[in-house]
Amino acid sequence: MPDSFFTASPEWRWWIVFYFFVGGIAGGAFAIAALLRLFGREVDRPLSRLGYYIAFPGSIISGILLIADLKRPERFWHMLIQSETFAPAFKWWSPISVGSWGLLLFGLFSFLAFVGALAEVGILPRGLQALVQGGLGAAVNVLGGISGFFLAGYTGVLLSTTNRPLWSDTVWLGLLFLLSGFSTGAALLILLSWRQNPPALAWLKELDAWVLGLELVVLIVLLATVGMAVLRPVLFNAWGVLLVVGVVLVGILVPGLLHYRPLLGRLTVPGAALLVLVGGFVLRVVMLLSSEAA
Repeated sequence: MPDSFFTASPEWRWWIVFYFFVGGIAGGAFAIAALLRLFGREVDRPLSRLGYYIAFPGSIISGILLIADLKRPERFWHMLIQSETFAPAFKWWSPISVGSWGLLLFGLFSFLAFVGALAEVGILPRGLQALVQGGLGAAVNVLGGISGFFLAGYTGVLLSTTNRPLWSDTVWLGLLFLLSGFSTGAALLILLSWRQNPPALAWLKELDAWVLGLELVVLIVLLATVGMAVLRPVLFNAWGVLLVVGVVLVGILVPGLLHYRPLLGRLTVPGAALLVLVGGFVLRVVMLLSSEAA
């Protein structure tokens, strides 16, 4: 029997569920925007700007949700700064400390890209568009894209290092959350841009379909590696129904089918994207809250 059965619950509340969901979307959207900016065409810039518009507010919301979950929210800065010396409080051995700094760095790069995007459309001084163009823009996109990948997958890694049933019994949660963040980020981009029908929309739908397929494979591998001793109390109750119906069917299989076989006419594109977002949220609900049942 794994020693994770003897540990206390971290007592995470719904704030953390929403943080995992919003953070995954923000990280995935920025990573896709960075790919479009670095390897796409001039006509793809509006879609990349949309990714920046999603990422920076997402980083702010993620920070607010994390602070709200603390028992002493006014002490949130202790995660980054030592209260006695005011030196940086970076603890490489602590997943929570690494995650806090990762979110801070993502917030910085997503802010720079957000400012650059606003400058491109004339809302801010034109000189600031260098933040997303040229050599400086490439650096912002590369570093922001890396931090976006980190934010999307980090939440799953955090669960794996938390000594609790289900979470500590698999190493696949990080990759699962990374793929889910990428798919939900793509889905939100699709949902917000489908009426304008940008040139990269077809590529974005195909990307989302492939990522959904990988997500399903990783989910199956994850469940296979955990073992029935841990899974039985989780799968054979409401959590199992929610996982199969809400995640596998609604969040992966149906939108994947809609990506390849338009069944709803013009509503197929936003319908598939909306289902992916629902499935991504349900995945985080199941993975975070079902540990109590194991």
